[in-house]
Amino acid sequence: MATLSLPIHSQLAALWRPRSRRQRRDDLLERISCQQYKRAGWRLQASYKGLETLYDDGYQTAKDLDYYYRSVGELVEHDSGPPRLLCPVDAGSPIEDAPVMLYLPGVDGMGMGLFMHHKALGRIFELRCLHIPFHDRTPFEELVAMVEDVVRAEHSTSPNKPIYLLGSSFGGCIALAVAARNPCIDLVLVLVNPATSFEKSDIKQLLSISSPLSDRARIAITSLLNYNIDNEVDMALSSMKSGGHPLEALSRLTNNISSFLKHSTILNKIPEDTLGWKLKLIKQAASHVNCRLESVSAEVLLLISCGDRLLPSKSEADRLQRMLPKCKVFFFENHGHSLLLEYGVHVSSIIKCTGLYRHSRRNHRIFDYIPPSATELKEVDKASSDLRLRTSPAMFSTMEDGTVVRGLAGVPESGPVLLVGNHMLLGIELISLAAEFLRRKRIVLRGIAHPLLFPNKTKTWSEGHDFFDFLNLWGGVPMAYKYIYQLLAAGEFVLLYPGGHREALHCKGEEHRLFWPDHTEFVRMATQFNATIVPFGVVGEDDLMQLLCTFDDIRNAPFGKELMQAYSNHLKLRDVDHEVFFPGAYLKIPGRFYYRFGKPIPTGGMPEVMTDKQAASELYLHVKSEVQAMIAYLLRKREEDKFRSILPRMAYQLLGWGADSEIPSFDP
Repeated sequence: MATLSLPIHSQLAALWRPRSRRQRRDDLLERISCQQYKRAGWRLQASYKGLETLYDDGYQTAKDLDYYYRSVGELVEHDSGPPRLLCPVDAGSPIEDAPVMLYLPGVDGMGMGLFMHHKALGRIFELRCLHIPFHDRTPFEELVAMVEDVVRAEHSTSPNKPIYLLGSSFGGCIALAVAARNPCIDLVLVLVNPATSFEKSDIKQLLSISSPLSDRARIAITSLLNYNIDNEVDMALSSMKSGGHPLEALSRLTNNISSFLKHSTILNKIPEDTLGWKLKLIKQAASHVNCRLESVSAEVLLLISCGDRLLPSKSEADRLQRMLPKCKVFFFENHGHSLLLEYGVHVSSIIKCTGLYRHSRRNHRIFDYIPPSATELKEVDKASSDLRLRTSPAMFSTMEDGTVVRGLAGVPESGPVLLVGNHMLLGIELISLAAEFLRRKRIVLRGIAHPLLFPNKTKTWSEGHDFFDFLNLWGGVPMAYKYIYQLLAAGEFVLLYPGGHREALHCKGEEHRLFWPDHTEFVRMATQFNATIVPFGVVGEDDLMQLLCTFDDIRNAPFGKELMQAYSNHLKLRDVDHEVFFPGAYLKIPGRFYYRFGKPIPTGGMPEVMTDKQAASELYLHVKSEVQAMIAYLLRKREEDKFRSILPRMAYQLLGWGADSEIPSFDP
């Protein structure tokens, strides 16, 4: 919220007004010409001005619970007046044309519960937080009407833009009530442990048992349950296992555990009848919303803590998902009720990877894409640390004069660029490739992938992100020519594998072999936008894993045909000529991954490729031969690498160079 060194009345910022209305470009682009595509690409780049790749989302320097309790204490002591919306000063300025997000707090009403996410959400939303003073006694219906007035005002100004309601616990009931009363307004609800299950909770019985105690003492009991102290131990251990410094994890653990006790004097400033009023308010909210759930047609994302001690949130998520037609659930295994106050929860990343971030009526994978933040790269590194340790990727590129150098200096600095290469088994080279481009050049590779890699997941059981989430965060799009057109028009770096899934799921003896179709569309599209084609080759899968069985092995085995039939609906991919199954494989003593990017091929001076089939075919075959040459080069040169095996690499790191040092390879 606002900086606490200022007087409270100076912290009440005016509401931000929405910016100019965004055109429905996602519909228009289906039928516009090449030159219009280029203009649309310029507008795309301009719309994200100021939001750079690996931008600071604030999660790396997030304040701790001590800041939260100090802020709440000052608000309780000095604040008065009616409920109102505040704009967090530390949220910063959002990107152009950002949608509005209203944060609706839990039953405490302070609006400070989102403080760890202010900067991350404030970069991509116009963020406003509802603040309800402890002294306020506004009924639930009036709170709903207040939020509804803001929603309707925003909708009248920008009818084609969505409005986001992020509701925590009691605030989730307000969000659902507003959505039920306004089915014609485009709302996206992000609900954190919504209090719709209040009647089924054990909190009422617990408070009745403790009724001889004072009201403030019962608030203290509720607060301790509200935040899972034992989960702090789990998170500290998890941080150390993930490579975090033990002293840093221990410091966070002790600070958070002691924060509530240190600021327990806050309870003396709370009016005596507060708990009774809050219980009455939340009971009314749950009853009101549960009678109107069938009227909610908005998109809903549930963020659910399986370790919630205040509400049965886990079972409630199943009920809400059955009743709400457009509902997705993201479960957190060990977290407590106050999920937004707990370390390691990145709400902005979850919204992005679930495809809910948009500027118009529907999500557009090109125009609504937000580049990865610094925290998201860190999450990628954490998830892929084992693969990086095992394979120590060595990357080489080719300068314009043909010189081969270590690193990515030979890859163009600006787009449009079309990178065309070969898949290793299971496409395992993608992770290191995308991460290195982010880390070394701050470039997002917009991968063209099989549509099956973009499942519509309605439930996610994860403390982090899986491969499909990372594919969305990295900007991957399903294979469609319209997406390639739009990405090249926007000046992006497009990653294309002509061999597709057939190459990624090859059989024994087919390592390093290309399975490219006889279609030349990608060179025509590159020429149309004067894109630079960069052929590349990768090798190393044979140093990491060995195939056990493939389609031919399964088919020829006893009962093989029956086995294929049983799994055909789950594991099979089809194309025109053959069937492929996900192969079985086992890990070997790890070798190393090698990448080489060839000499860039400018297409600006090749207008004949767009009209002459022979010219297009010649360019296509040239790119293919370059990829084959890159593969042959790496297979030959890796024999000279003294650090090809993992044992010399580990010795190199242990002898003082460090785990993060760049391990030498062969001389280019």
